[in-house]
Amino acid sequence: MMIIGTDYHPSFQQIAFLIEETGEYDEQRLNHEGGEAERFYRDLKRKGIRVRVGMEATGYSRWFERLLAELDFELWIGDPAEIEAKRVKKRKTDREDAKLLLRLMREDRFPQIWVPSPENRDLRQLLWHRHRMVQMRTRIMNQLQALAMNEGKHWRELLELLDRLNPSIEELTTAVQQEVNKRPEALRLMTHPGVGPITALAYVLIIGTPERFTRGKQIGTYVGMIPIEESSGGKQRLGHISKQGSSLLRYLLVEAAQAAARYNPHWRRRYIRLAIRRHRSIAKVAMGRRMAIRLYWMWRNGCDYSPSFEFGSYAGQLEKRHGGK
Repeated sequence: MMIIGTDYHPSFQQIAFLIEETGEYDEQRLNHEGGEAERFYRDLKRKGIRVRVGMEATGYSRWFERLLAELDFELWIGDPAEIEAKRVKKRKTDREDAKLLLRLMREDRFPQIWVPSPENRDLRQLLWHRHRMVQMRTRIMNQLQALAMNEGKHWRELLELLDRLNPSIEELTTAVQQEVNKRPEALRLMTHPGVGPITALAYVLIIGTPERFTRGKQIGTYVGMIPIEESSGGKQRLGHISKQGSSLLRYLLVEAAQAAARYNPHWRRRYIRLAIRRHRSIAKVAMGRRMAIRLYWMWRNGCDYSPSFEFGSYAGQLEKRHGGK
């Protein structure tokens, strides 16, 4: 087997590789433009060499991941923060990074993370596309209101753009609902007050599987809704939330919690208490975090929402759920 440590960049990748059977070691820089990197990996496939590639998580490697999947090569994706913590030499170059990744893989210390399937990622893109179009529609509606108040003259153009956006959003919403109907776990989450198809599908796709987490509190950390702590000298200092993980899921969880607070007495009382004690923005995030943890336990235990969860009887009312429109 050939083990390859890859320091990946958008335009090129620096690799360090070792062939276990022969002990052969080498380093190489592969450019992405012109197909140099693709030819390198396809040539390994033609030679019948088994390959394992290790790289840090990055947002610019979709084509590379698809290529390795097509070639049936093993891909390990590592946590950048944990990889950096394992660096011994405080010298960061592309060559050193590639060598570090290779060494961690050989020593069985590579901090591998869960990677969603290509289908999962495509569906996430669908949700993001719809989300951005809804944001665009909101901005246009706000502009229309401002122009109407100021007797503007460009309102017709904005109305035409709005007319083009609405059918596209409806089409994407229908596609989301079809995907939700294929997933019993998403339908189960929708029984919770405030949770609609958009929130349920996003939660299922981004969390992946509840078995990845041993405790509900880990969900709050994973979606970046836990305050950053910088405590020392016996004094605890909590800052803003970490905002790690998916910003889309954080937004949807907060909106779903707000929807639940509007229609559910228990959620409303809890939200009002938090808003009075702290601040409305802090209360919104806290309720969103609570929503994330509650959905986790529903999914993991395989149970639908029940009034015995201390909540009201608003389950099943799609028109009152965030993401249900």
